[in-house]
Amino acid sequence: MKTLRALLSATLVAATFSVALAKLPPPPPMDSKAKAAAEGKAAKDAAAASQAKSQLTKVEARVVARYIAEQKAKSIIVTPQIEPTAAAASGTVKGPSSQPKKRHRALPDQEIVDR
Repeated sequence: MKTLRALLSATLVAATFSVALAKLPPPPPMDSKAKAAAEGKAAKDAAAASQAKSQLTKVEARVVARYIAEQKAKSIIVTPQIEPTAAAASGTVKGPSSQPKKRHRALPDQEIVDR
C-alpha cells in the first residue's frame, strides 16, 4: 500500500512538473490598431515623464531658494552647487572617468590592480 501511494505521488509530481515547464505559444503578431495603441501609450508615458521631471525641477528650485533664504537669515553664506552644463550632461565632454580602466598584469602571488 505504501509503495502504491509513493508511486502515485511520484507520478503526480512528475506530471505537475512537466505541465509547469510546458512551453507557452508565442503571442500573436500585433495588428495595426494594437501598434497604434502601443505607440500612443509610449508617447503618453514620455509626456508624463517629461512633465514629472519639470515638476521635480521646479520643486527642487523652490526648496533650494527657501534653504538659502533661511541660511541668509541666520547670517550663514551658502554657495549653491553649480549644475553641469548641457554638454557635460549629454556625455559629449570626455573626462578622466570616461576612459576605460587599465588592468595591469600581476605576478602569480599578487592581486590584479585596476588603475
